[in-house]
Amino acid sequence: MTQAIQRRSLLAGAAIGGMTLSSGAAHAQRTAATTAPEVYELRTYHLVRGPMRERLDTYLRDAFIPAARRAGCGPIGVFTVAIGYGTPGLQVLVPHPTIADFAALPDRLAADGRYTAAAAPFLGTTPDAPPFVSLDVKLMRAFPHFPRVELPAATAGNKARIFELRTYYSHNERAGTTKIGMFDTGGEIDIFRRTGLTPVFFAQDLTGAHLPSLTYLLTFPDLATRERNWATFGSDPAWRKLITTPGLTDPEITSAADNQILSPIAYSQI
Repeated sequence: MTQAIQRRSLLAGAAIGGMTLSSGAAHAQRTAATTAPEVYELRTYHLVRGPMRERLDTYLRDAFIPAARRAGCGPIGVFTVAIGYGTPGLQVLVPHPTIADFAALPDRLAADGRYTAAAAPFLGTTPDAPPFVSLDVKLMRAFPHFPRVELPAATAGNKARIFELRTYYSHNERAGTTKIGMFDTGGEIDIFRRTGLTPVFFAQDLTGAHLPSLTYLLTFPDLATRERNWATFGSDPAWRKLITTPGLTDPEITSAADNQILSPIAYSQI
């Protein structure tokens, strides 16, 4: 995000009258001041039912993820779509330290002997037995004050969980920047945390068919908790005040939204 866009985001956050940051949000801002935002690569592998999934799982688990971690990426999340568009298929979230690291990854993989050996069956597939139908890649940059993926607590305990991937679209860049400001400096992320909407990342989309847009990932123990916590969020007084502030209402800055419910697969690191 450019310095000008950052400045406009801060102004958008300052325009939210009467709102103050919690100690947790203030700590996040202090941390962000010395932490460069990550770049996220979201890979969507489109599949058809049959052996494709096994070929792709083997490649990701045994070749790509270990090598990408050696190259400085991660933690890497791998998800199936439980509810929403994109089934069957896999979504792979790859955090990169910088956009230069994203651009350098193919060369780093090619120079990694362990990767090329483990990936040989995948890279050697033939047209009559392909590993996927097609691959879409979206690049995103983490918000300045949410610069890193936050691993859910359940990751360590290997508990069942779900994720919700949401994208908000705006009709022009000023509206999109204002929406980012609501989250990044205006207190909306703090309301999320307080009402049980546990974030994993927030990011500005750098590529895509319907820019400007932003994307974020939340996690919940289960669907019932998701429904309950979204209801709590929707009735929260601070949220009601924020969403009715002139200049910040949905009709003014958000033109559309979509979401998917995702399930992590066994070897996902998120």
